[in-house]
Amino acid sequence: MHFETRCVHTGVDKDKTFNSCITPIYPSSTFYWDDLKTHRGFDYTRSGNPTRRALEENLAALEGGLDCRATSTGMSAIVTAMHLFKPGDHIITGHDIYGGTYRLFDDLLTEQGIRFSFVDMGNPEEVRAAVTPETKGIWIETPSNPLLNLIDVEAMVAVAKEHNLISIADNTFLSPYLQNPISMGVDVVVHSTTKYLNGHSDVVGGAVITTTKEHADRMYYVVNAMGLGCSPFDAWLVLRGIKTLGPRMEAHQRNAMALAEMMDAHPAVDRVYYPGLTTHPGHELAKRQQRGFGAMLSFDVKGDASDAERVMTSFKVFQLAESLGGVESLIEYPETMSHASISMEARRKAGISDRTIRVSVGIEHVDDLIADMKQALEG
Repeated sequence: MHFETRCVHTGVDKDKTFNSCITPIYPSSTFYWDDLKTHRGFDYTRSGNPTRRALEENLAALEGGLDCRATSTGMSAIVTAMHLFKPGDHIITGHDIYGGTYRLFDDLLTEQGIRFSFVDMGNPEEVRAAVTPETKGIWIETPSNPLLNLIDVEAMVAVAKEHNLISIADNTFLSPYLQNPISMGVDVVVHSTTKYLNGHSDVVGGAVITTTKEHADRMYYVVNAMGLGCSPFDAWLVLRGIKTLGPRMEAHQRNAMALAEMMDAHPAVDRVYYPGLTTHPGHELAKRQQRGFGAMLSFDVKGDASDAERVMTSFKVFQLAESLGGVESLIEYPETMSHASISMEARRKAGISDRTIRVSVGIEHVDDLIADMKQALEG
């Protein structure tokens, strides 16, 4: 089946009693056994739930993985995936990844004995040079957050295979509709299902998709042991959102391209970060490994931080809020919001300035978005 058809139909046919066309919500915390040795596949919702399992089947199919575990948040999905490693291991990742991921890696997991190198992953040789005998994994985020830098996934996979490393990719920014890291050789994919997969800003969740039985079993054990599984109702909301993922992503990225082109020519904008622009250094790579350019973009305002503040507080349609991937358009300030947990020194090294604004382009009418952006820039 085509992608859009799988979005609608995978994980649905669970009701054999009434033949419901929509996956039921099973809010039960526990399930009774037939006898002391057998049950119907579920015994306790922390360990597994029919609605959550339906979502997991759907996501595994969309990403081309063997199995999936749906978690309570995007960060809990990352925490789950990082349990593939142990104290003493070394992980290579980008210097411009999401602030919450950076905080987890640089602070909590470092305290637990896992070491990280934050490098320019746009340069495969820099990644290769960071490999040590203790290196056990490569964490890939492409496009990066918030500067939309592109990482050559196949080049990272080549380094991983050369050194027998586990490759993990955060595919939140593009969703499986626009990019499938597993098809390029990645071992594990994570998502914040809060974002494009749910698409309506009314749930938080995450997912870990695996490609081997060993990793799948480990992820199941971690989610069960640590109680990281998402609730049945949250799983149902994400599963409902996925049904319109294809049409939504097309609307999102149409708007993003039009907005990026307008802003790229606007005198109040110093630079636009959007892979769909031919001037973006990763444009050709995006064309090769993605099926579209997505709906996230960032830009630097001309002037200083006060000019950025003036712009961000002048919008009428765009909302000043963190998160991304919902049907509504959002703007946010990495300096004090999504990347505030990263030191100023690290932000500057990554290229994030006090004039950088991140935009999650929604599915409103493009003329309204362009008009609102213009009046904010020119106000």
